[in-house]
Amino acid sequence: MLNRRNFLTAAIGVAATGALAACAKEDKSSTGTSSGGGSKAITLGFSQVGSESGWRSANTTSVKEAAKEAGYNLKFSDAQQKQENQISAIRSYIAQKVDVIAFSPVVVTGWDAVLKEAKAAKIPVVLTDRSVETSDDSLYVTLVGSDFTDEGRRAGKILEKVLAKAGVKGPVKIAQLEGTTGAAPAIERAKGFKEVMDADHKGDWKIVVSQTGDFTRAGGKQVMAAFLQSNPDINVLFAHNDDMAIGAIQSIEAAGKKPGKDILIVSIDGVKDGFIAMSEGKINAIVECNPLLGPQLMEVVKTVHDGGSVERWIKTKEGDFMQDQAKAALPTRKY
Repeated sequence: MLNRRNFLTAAIGVAATGALAACAKEDKSSTGTSSGGGSKAITLGFSQVGSESGWRSANTTSVKEAAKEAGYNLKFSDAQQKQENQISAIRSYIAQKVDVIAFSPVVVTGWDAVLKEAKAAKIPVVLTDRSVETSDDSLYVTLVGSDFTDEGRRAGKILEKVLAKAGVKGPVKIAQLEGTTGAAPAIERAKGFKEVMDADHKGDWKIVVSQTGDFTRAGGKQVMAAFLQSNPDINVLFAHNDDMAIGAIQSIEAAGKKPGKDILIVSIDGVKDGFIAMSEGKINAIVECNPLLGPQLMEVVKTVHDGGSVERWIKTKEGDFMQDQAKAALPTRKY
């Protein structure tokens, strides 16, 4: 199982500015209850990417259930894979003066303006699942998520075992189904996989075609059909998530080929349908990415809200991670 990490790039003090009504579908009902001792429950505004995959659905369920168990008031919005919806939702949370904002960003860039608004409002922001690139790392407190680059490396290493087991020798022609363009998992999983290729397989592995399937089954099916028309001799598929791999399987079978045999398949996630496909021999290997981040997120939200210290991992210029400690520069809120 891939180890989970809590990455903290900086401690922040953050805070409120005027607001726009969210374009995203927002659930404004409270899922928590007031805690004991006369204190008010933490209000958490959470903006989810959408519901593009089985992984995302499980992640949403985990967040909602963990917030309820923690007794938090959760304001939830579904961005429907649109950055503008998330930005509007975050501005809505600022206007509502929530205690903490958390979101899983659709893409890596384009967040500085709204994060500065949150910082001006003294509302801490916690990233979940995916990272962002900002001009100032103090615009958010921490990231609760996976090392996607390492997942890409693991996919490359497990492909070595899959090829050996299948007895494949000679050139390997790889099709890559990428995640949403500009999203952290798409960028970093591709990077990690390429690291393994460049280090160990320059002469025998080649990505002959690569395109986004937007992390969806429909996208995986459509793009794989095009791949097979332009490159009928593909013998390996690397999919950035299980849902795209499952969609691709339909196109592979429609083309008269056997997934898992004629075309070896490695994907990332570990959702139920992915394991079913693997049990049927249609997916050869899956790198796990656990979606159940809710409990860790609620622990971080409580710590940040109370102005406590949070373990952090600072990314260096070389792309490595250095462990550190930081205290959230926020006043403890008392009700």
